[in-house]
Amino acid sequence: MRALRTVYRSALVLALAWSTAQSATQVGAQPARYPDRPIRMMVGFSAGGGTDVSARIVAQKMFEGTGQSVLVENRPGASGLIAAEAVAKSPPDGYTLMMGTQTTLAVAPLLYRKSGIDPARDFAGIGLAGVSPLVLVVHPSLPARSVQDIIAMAKANPGKINFGSGGLGTTPHMAGELFAVTAGIKLQHVAYRGEAPAINDLLGGQLHLIFANLSAVIGNVRAGALRAIAVTSAQRAAATPDIPTVAESALPGFEAATWFGVVAPAATPRDVVLTLNREVRRLVTQADTKQRFADLGMTGQESTAEELDGLIGSELAKWAKVIRDADIRAPD
Repeated sequence: MRALRTVYRSALVLALAWSTAQSATQVGAQPARYPDRPIRMMVGFSAGGGTDVSARIVAQKMFEGTGQSVLVENRPGASGLIAAEAVAKSPPDGYTLMMGTQTTLAVAPLLYRKSGIDPARDFAGIGLAGVSPLVLVVHPSLPARSVQDIIAMAKANPGKINFGSGGLGTTPHMAGELFAVTAGIKLQHVAYRGEAPAINDLLGGQLHLIFANLSAVIGNVRAGALRAIAVTSAQRAAATPDIPTVAESALPGFEAATWFGVVAPAATPRDVVLTLNREVRRLVTQADTKQRFADLGMTGQESTAEELDGLIGSELAKWAKVIRDADIRAPD
């Protein structure tokens, strides 16, 4: 009997040990909650610009919501395509993201085809963060005071009215080309290495006009150093409600803006995309985030992941037509 009880106890101990081991294995096999480590957010432009500032606002608020650090990494070059290529080739696990822009995701891939980036194929949209309108500004010495005045001057002096931008393919450049194509006029584009030098030359009277980011020139406009003619957004900007839109002034349907949206590598799991989208939408709708964007002349704007994918697709089609109609070519 004693031997039988010993065998029984041994069998019971083995069974309990096996059961405990199985439970531990099953618990260990459960996927970790996302995110369980720091996230990297790439920016294709230098620190201090609109894309960088937007990324840092989002990164800080994401940390508050997820408890995980979001590290912003600047990798400038080729209108953001260097960073875009790095993100596209990263593991699609939700730990490498990019603050994408109209320039990087809808213009640069069309101009610099050798990059091999196809935004519709290589990225999964997470969600919009913000939109920044541009404003058409002129030097006060220019007699133009309306969009109609500028169009009339350009028609009377084809190719002699110049406009500056921060470089080939930037939103200010493309807005100027869209304006010229839509109005049926010829403007002379002058590309600079950044928006600031172009603004400085406009202030000095070396340029006639610029389609500038509102946040970059609003101080000069308020000081009277530059004259604001119209904003390029579909509606008047909240920060400058007294400035009309290009669309209402002369060119119905005209719209151009710098938008900022978070994207991930294309094969990122759907549940991770949805988790990130919920987080970005949460932070974009917070009052303090809206105020921080407003202070920069931007509007916080939320979207679903599908809506951002749709925006990228429609913007690619829009700017492809402008590039074709204006015969814009990138240097070899």
